[in-house]
Amino acid sequence: MDEAVLRTAVAALVDGRRHPIADAVEIVPDLAGLYAVYGDVEARNTLALGSSDVPLYVGKAERSLAGRDVHTHFATGRTGSSTLRRSMAALLRSELDLHAVPRNLARPDGSANFSLEPDGDRRLTYWMRARLQLAFWVRPDGVVLDQVETAVLNRLAPPLNLAKMGPRGNRRVKVERAVLVAESRAWHKA
Repeated sequence: MDEAVLRTAVAALVDGRRHPIADAVEIVPDLAGLYAVYGDVEARNTLALGSSDVPLYVGKAERSLAGRDVHTHFATGRTGSSTLRRSMAALLRSELDLHAVPRNLARPDGSANFSLEPDGDRRLTYWMRARLQLAFWVRPDGVVLDQVETAVLNRLAPPLNLAKMGPRGNRRVKVERAVLVAESRAWHKA
């Protein structure tokens, strides 16, 4: 891993401009890169997740930061496709009265990738758009994004990241997500 590339990525994600989600549609580029999600003071207090200097979540977009960030993580109806949304839902379950359902209601498969009932999914989107900000770093040509992401995760240890974190992954997030996984697996058509 090239240390200069890592320093540049970390600087962009930690010290770079943080954009409100409402502005992200216009600002976040349709390019590959890394993104960091931050919470305002109320989000940090509600989620009880550390310092505002550390992002809540860091991820990679192999094709499009705009597509992955704005159109997946911050879009209603996309919880089943977003680990960030599932972790946020788990921590905000009681606060927002969220209830898990299978990703595919027509063919529930017992997957750990649950979705939310529609009204709850809208409440989660509203909360995230009101409380979260986004910083990003665009991948330079020739850089292997997966390597940079792994190095950034090791350096920053964002609390909502579970993949690649091993035992450093936030235990409370894992426990709360398991509650919604169980609820999704127990779901039956009314």
